[in-house]
Amino acid sequence: MERTQISLTAEQANRLRRLARRRRTSMAALIREAVDHVHPAEGSADEERWSRAMAVVGAFAGPDKDVARDHDRYLEDAFRS
Repeated sequence: MERTQISLTAEQANRLRRLARRRRTSMAALIREAVDHVHPAEGSADEERWSRAMAVVGAFAGPDKDVARDHDRYLEDAFRS
């Protein structure tokens, strides 16, 4: 392992400490887990899922341009049918 030093706000440090205590693990282990979650290791299953998901972003288009804004109305119409 490679040692590193980070700076956290007092609130972040307290939250991390409480979480580590609840999970019965170290703060360092939680930080490593968070790094892996945000940036999966190359070749990992998480990285593969992320790559596949990103590959379809924008691949589907329809005639309706206001879906993001009016998604509730579209869902209501779909379930009513």
